[in-house]
Amino acid sequence: MKALHETTQKLPLIIAHRGASAVAPENTVAAFEQAIADGADGLEFDVRLAKDGVPVVIHDSTLDRTARLAEAVADMTSKQLASIDVGSWFPASLLKSGGSIVRQTVPLLTEVLSLSQRVQGPIFIELKCSDAEVDPLSYAVCEAVKQSPVLDRVIIKSFRLAVISRTKALMPTVRTAALFAPRIMTILRKEKHMVTLARELGADELSVHFSLATRKLCDRASTHGMPVNVWTTNNSRWIKRALRLGIRSLITDDPTKLLSRRSTLLS
Repeated sequence: MKALHETTQKLPLIIAHRGASAVAPENTVAAFEQAIADGADGLEFDVRLAKDGVPVVIHDSTLDRTARLAEAVADMTSKQLASIDVGSWFPASLLKSGGSIVRQTVPLLTEVLSLSQRVQGPIFIELKCSDAEVDPLSYAVCEAVKQSPVLDRVIIKSFRLAVISRTKALMPTVRTAALFAPRIMTILRKEKHMVTLARELGADELSVHFSLATRKLCDRASTHGMPVNVWTTNNSRWIKRALRLGIRSLITDDPTKLLSRRSTLLS
């Protein structure tokens, strides 16, 4: 299996955050189709368990924001979620498709993995779960990924860092990333501790908020052969910064903007 850091694609890789979520409703087939059409190198999306134990692609624990419903994702079956409109909330003025979009529902993980065959780069899967859900969600995601043709490009990550060791136990060959938000520095204090923690957990990569992507962190990660992936970077100035710091991937809501800037700088 070819390691992702051995890719021949241009760096930094441009990864579509929840699909092309700046111009289509996040974590929907429409957003992923748009990201693919825009030429994104890879995809990033969130996964939760539906009531029937099926992994589905959605960020929030409830449907309040994307469907204007108070129901929790965990209280609905995957079939029920496949019947709920989670696209109409998105402002029509922002749609790249010209102001209209076919009705969007909550997709299955297997459905998005199938779509992911159409990009060449990494597929970041963020597991959204409570401590009690780490085992069942990790198991369900691993079972789906094992059967997927994009297994060798999947990177599993989560703020619940126990997901890393659980995933590695279930599927030793899959790549994982330790996911860190800015608040981690109130606990760890120094960048080197972030890399140390990630390595102790068995993570292959780091996925960090852009405010954490310092020279010290990137240099230390590089010393240990750990690619750094940064979220969520919507400013095209991040292309130069990524090149300077050796950042492997930029996860963005607007892949078109960053792809255009990368093309200009690397042409």
